[in-house]
Amino acid sequence: MHTTAYTDKVAAQQKIPTSIYLLLGLRFLAGAVTVGLTTMVGKQVFDITGNAFDLGLLGLAEFIPTALMAPIAGPLSDRFDRRYLISGGLAVNAVAAAGLSLYAATSPTSIAPIIALVMLLGLGQGFLFGSLRSMPVDLSPKEILPRVMALSGTSRLAGNIVGPVIAGFLYVIAVPVPFLFSTIGLVCGSAVTWLLPKTTVDKTDHIAGLKATFRSAGEGLRFIRKSPLVLGAMSLDLFAVLLGGAVALLPAIAEDRLGVGAVGLGWLRAALGIGAASMTLLLVWKPLRRNIGYLFFGAVAVFGLTTVGIGLTKSYAVVFVLLFVLAAADGVSVVVRSTLMPLATPENMRGRVASVESIFIGGSNELGAFQSGVAASLLGLAGAVIFGGVGTVAVVGAWWFLFPALRNIDRFDDV
Repeated sequence: MHTTAYTDKVAAQQKIPTSIYLLLGLRFLAGAVTVGLTTMVGKQVFDITGNAFDLGLLGLAEFIPTALMAPIAGPLSDRFDRRYLISGGLAVNAVAAAGLSLYAATSPTSIAPIIALVMLLGLGQGFLFGSLRSMPVDLSPKEILPRVMALSGTSRLAGNIVGPVIAGFLYVIAVPVPFLFSTIGLVCGSAVTWLLPKTTVDKTDHIAGLKATFRSAGEGLRFIRKSPLVLGAMSLDLFAVLLGGAVALLPAIAEDRLGVGAVGLGWLRAALGIGAASMTLLLVWKPLRRNIGYLFFGAVAVFGLTTVGIGLTKSYAVVFVLLFVLAAADGVSVVVRSTLMPLATPENMRGRVASVESIFIGGSNELGAFQSGVAASLLGLAGAVIFGGVGTVAVVGAWWFLFPALRNIDRFDDV
């Protein structure tokens, strides 16, 4: 009797609430729509201008509003019901997607309106920053939180795989169609958000909270400068993404070097999601335990070398495999960095360090895209990709000697 009652109680505690399944669906939808949308925006811009530099402008246009929102996104998500921020961010993105669809229907010859709409998209992403990632913690009982977090990451990666593939097929039907499809998905996501339970609201003064956030970011930056482990881990990952921005040039690579259209581009973008998801599942099954520092440096080096390979080859199959490997290597470095950073940071400083990390790491992909666009205008498409990969490997070599404490970490417990 007692054993049966206890078993039923444990089963009830481990049961995933319906709201979590709804949230997982929302994360899948947001990932699929966003990645599909941004991939096809790049394709459209390159179709209009044929200039890889303009792909870099897209990254810059998305970075500016996202970077401006990053310092206040966390406090906003703590001080308001997170459903407002998630629903609002998805709604702003839906307006941007609708604008892109309408503009695509006019057979455009200028990319200026597209740049403006991408900035609006970046603003919407800024509203989503932090809120969507925090919701699993808000809604999950502690007993099942690790399981829910794993499912949340998996749902996002699944969306990153499915989204660009579907968008590529829709682009072939007509250019406005993937943007219209994204609009519908984002509107649905914004509405579904209100089916989630209400989150806790911090009643403290909002303006004082925002001032405290900027002050905390300054304190976090000073701590990072004084901590070799934290500075080394964050800067190595940051420079790798800034220099190895081949992903931003995929529309140009697919068209000019591989001779494939929107469908082929969609699958190339999906290869990144497949690689990241595969590595995530592998690390869940076989976690990193020894030689952490070597693995971290090795993963970033592989990231750079595969980037060089992408610049050297004109084989679609080889590029697909290299993108898979690149994303898998990036997955290792992200896991190591995201584990090392809090371990190497005192508990009373973790929030401040995280706020700085969100500003620099959060916008590195977009800044990396801009760097790649500028490099492509100066060195050519292949030259830009190779330059970025070689630069990443060079940074790994320099950091190997500059941060020996990071290099020599054996176990996470040693930190």
